[in-house]
Amino acid sequence: MDTARRTLAKALTWQLLGLVTTTALGYAATGSLTAGGALALSSALVGFICYAVHERLWSRIRWGRIFTQNDQSAT
Repeated sequence: MDTARRTLAKALTWQLLGLVTTTALGYAATGSLTAGGALALSSALVGFICYAVHERLWSRIRWGRIFTQNDQSAT
């Protein structure tokens, strides 16, 4: 099990990698670093929102979960 700090560091480095690669792809497609950066930032924001909504929706689905007798969420 990772510590909370390690998980946060991994999430931040993953997000930075995504921003850099999306900026590079946007630059390659448009020829503009500003447009590529804007594409990367908007993509990160939309992705964040979609992920949060996706997680909230999946939290309501019981399929595939394993519950124990002591699990309060099984009721």
